[in-house]
Amino acid sequence: MRKLVITAILPLLLAACAGLGGPPPAIGERMDAVQARLGKPTAVYAMESGTVLEYTTQPFGQYAWMARFGPDGGLVSYEQVLTDEKFATLKVGLATRDEVLRTIGHPAETSYLSLRDLTVWSYRYKQSGVWNSMMHVHFDQAGIVREMMAGPDPAYDEKPRFFR
Repeated sequence: MRKLVITAILPLLLAACAGLGGPPPAIGERMDAVQARLGKPTAVYAMESGTVLEYTTQPFGQYAWMARFGPDGGLVSYEQVLTDEKFATLKVGLATRDEVLRTIGHPAETSYLSLRDLTVWSYRYKQSGVWNSMMHVHFDQAGIVREMMAGPDPAYDEKPRFFR
């Protein structure tokens, strides 16, 4: 009986998960239509080339989407930005805090390394699309990226069990 119930319910659960969020917004879609569908963005960035809306699942999720709009208010691009490829576009020694925010959004957590005098923004993501990881972006006091380092996400570390 249990196997029958699982077999009957599993396809329904998978179909429900596939429908979460619906299809991505279409290129050219107006900003107000995108906001009506996706809800209030977690941040809005004014750029010379238009506006960027941030939709992030940080601090606990592993995804962030940036909806970029041209000066005419039409959607130019919509992409998931917490990826190895997008992190690679941030150049050590050149990228600033503002550039990091406009490229990958707000971090899951921040910390400070007093011995090195660096502020660290950490982002949860799926490294190579597979591993539960964190990308740590280190800034000097001028707000310039000085180092980037990926490592395992401690939220997914297996906790030691006593008395097995």
